[in-house]
Amino acid sequence: MPAHLRVVLAQDQAVGVVAAVLAGHVRRARPRRRAQLHDRPDVGRLRHRAPPLNMGIVFVYDTPDRDHVRLREEDMTELVVLCGTEADGVERTITRMRELDPGVVVLHHDLRDLGRGVVHRRLRDADRDERTVLELAHGCVSCTIREDVLPTLAALSGTVDRVVLHLDPRLEPEPVCWALGAVVFEPPGREACTATDLVDLRGVVAVLDPDSWLDDATGDATLPERGLSTLPDDERTVAQLAVGQAEFADVLVLTRAVGPGGADRTAAVLDRLCPTAPRLLAGRADHRVFCDGLGPESRRGVPGGVHDPLLRGAPPLDAASGVRTLLFSARRPFHPDRLHEAIDSLLDGVVRARGRIWLATRPDAVLWLESAGGGMRIGHAGDWLAGADEQAWTEAGDQRRAMAALAWHPRWGDRAQDVVAICHDADPDEIDAALRAALLTDAEIAAGEDAWSALPDPFGWAHDEPCAESEPVGPAALDDPTVRSDREGDL
Repeated sequence: MPAHLRVVLAQDQAVGVVAAVLAGHVRRARPRRRAQLHDRPDVGRLRHRAPPLNMGIVFVYDTPDRDHVRLREEDMTELVVLCGTEADGVERTITRMRELDPGVVVLHHDLRDLGRGVVHRRLRDADRDERTVLELAHGCVSCTIREDVLPTLAALSGTVDRVVLHLDPRLEPEPVCWALGAVVFEPPGREACTATDLVDLRGVVAVLDPDSWLDDATGDATLPERGLSTLPDDERTVAQLAVGQAEFADVLVLTRAVGPGGADRTAAVLDRLCPTAPRLLAGRADHRVFCDGLGPESRRGVPGGVHDPLLRGAPPLDAASGVRTLLFSARRPFHPDRLHEAIDSLLDGVVRARGRIWLATRPDAVLWLESAGGGMRIGHAGDWLAGADEQAWTEAGDQRRAMAALAWHPRWGDRAQDVVAICHDADPDEIDAALRAALLTDAEIAAGEDAWSALPDPFGWAHDEPCAESEPVGPAALDDPTVRSDREGDL
């Protein structure tokens, strides 16, 4: 699956809007969708129990051109992305990394003053500990990455063996890794390239505290309420950050040991959320903390795809410590109004829900649903292949075409409902029943698609005028704080 095919949907300004501002720097970025290029989601993008749920937009990107020769991996500086909100645990992990590799360089950008256009950069290795105050033209994460993170990595590449990119605790690693692999820039004296053309992205390490992580991952507190964001309009939940960091990790570093999943609820959730990630202790981690010796199923910084399998890494499906997994599938469309009401069942007692949904009012649109704790995001993620033209089939990639053909329905084609939910305090059977009640009935199916188009649809769209096609097109607008990184193509 090529790492340079990307989609972007619902994630927030503090996460980076990495793809948003940098979109114009992604080579041959070209959205493929029926809506206008500059559609915008409605105001109020996150769902916290009661408020109306609104839609986000997803853009699909073609493969970037490559006019240069990528460095051989054996000649490349290794890069490990380190994330986590537990400051003491992260620092203990960095100390352990420096013990294991005294020559490692640790690069960190502190975003606490980003709202004022100021970023505090720290660069340290065995011989130095440099702190620099950076003043940016715009106070956003994407400017930090474009104007300093990428150039600094380019300057370090080939001069040191290993770099640890320590992310600000407000950041989720997936959009940052997207930027490392997709944003084209021109380092001094070099041809245009991406960061991963110069450094070998080994993977992502997430640090978490087992005593607080599950509460964080299942709550609905926002980052501003927890003092984790100083950016305007950043309404992400702590759960979205906690789950996003752990789920995308290749390695988990814990501040204390946890028991087996059958005896520890946090361990049982992690077994299902990130089943392939080894768990190390902060003070006693081995070389796996540098993402060494991982299996072929590890993400290694490559964002997942909308049409990827929803269950990654063969997680256990049986119940443990009260944690259960729901696998929901159906081959008929949702009634949008009833689905809107049923969505509450995916918020209470659910750690993570994600999947592809099909609304009766939008027969061509693949919608991506993703929840963490009390926050949920839904966005347009391209089109179903049913009814698509020959070019769309060609661009879909071999794996998606094969999967669509295997499950092809004589009437619906590849349209389907597929949702997976990890439940820690909810009954999967009740969620299944709520979702099935939201499907069209036999009578509604018989009424036909003309009748479906008149159904009430609370998942509204907004549209900005004018639609100037000369503007850079990308995952989201600069002022749109909801972005999620994804990809489509040879899946």
